[in-house]
Amino acid sequence: MRTRHHIFSQLHPGKSILCSCCMALIVCLFTACDSKQPTSRKPTLTVTLEPLRYFTETIAGDKFKVVSMVPKGSSPETYDPTPQQLVNLDKSIAYLRIGYIGFEQAWMDKLTTNAPHLKIFDTSKGIDVIQEAGYNHGDHHHEGGIEPHIWNSARNASAIARNIYAALSELDSANEPYYKHRLDSLQQIIAQTDTEVRDRLQNADTTFLIYHPALSYFARDYGLKQISIEEGGKEPSPAHLQALIRRCKERHVRVVFVQKEFDSRNAEIIAREAGVKIVSINPLSYKWSEEMIAVAKALSEFCEQGVVLNPSSTLLQSIRNM
Repeated sequence: MRTRHHIFSQLHPGKSILCSCCMALIVCLFTACDSKQPTSRKPTLTVTLEPLRYFTETIAGDKFKVVSMVPKGSSPETYDPTPQQLVNLDKSIAYLRIGYIGFEQAWMDKLTTNAPHLKIFDTSKGIDVIQEAGYNHGDHHHEGGIEPHIWNSARNASAIARNIYAALSELDSANEPYYKHRLDSLQQIIAQTDTEVRDRLQNADTTFLIYHPALSYFARDYGLKQISIEEGGKEPSPAHLQALIRRCKERHVRVVFVQKEFDSRNAEIIAREAGVKIVSINPLSYKWSEEMIAVAKALSEFCEQGVVLNPSSTLLQSIRNM
């Protein structure tokens, strides 16, 4: 009976070398294939907007990759996702929605149809929402709805954080203590932000003007009055502009907040005529705490300075002629 040694010993020297090379090549191929095996990657979560990405990343730490559907500089009321975003969404294991924003109202059904495996978590659960009243616009009536900018509130942010923690713990129960520790740290940041905002607002104006009413919950939490330039989500009419100017003067409004997602021309008209200061804010910023404090700072600083600009009667006349 021939052994393996006898078989190979009878091979031609050239063939023996060829056989050795083949064996070496096979080993190399297996080694190469093994080295190209995909390394463990963090699972992906998708959220609607940047403030929610901030809250989620703060709690998720290094356990998840978090991406926003609505990019910086875009309005979550009107944004349409790109085809590439819809493709990328299929790589996410879950979607965390903020609640009632226009993008979600228009797109959530389509997103879940496009990626049926997605687990959906509503981070607005348990929040005391503001019900917007309906309004008349010309010859027709618009129904009211839920005010969607829930994150611009320390009290709401705390609830959002708890909902995120619950979602992450459900998705990755093994790391629940890790998420609880990071939730506690975020709650401290939220509480500190709330304290600083309250301190700054002790000697601040209680009424402010804003183009798009994104600070409804902020105003409710801190006992302020928000006056919106937008008229039912649309550009204000000349009559509405005149009424706003009179109202600003009557209530001694000193600040009008504008956001880069919206045209500021009407805010500039009111500012010049009513003698108020224009302040740019970004309620959609990832830097949630900084933005909350910046709003309070503007209201307190301009109150202390007693800002009053000189109104222009010719400007008011131009509005009447529009």
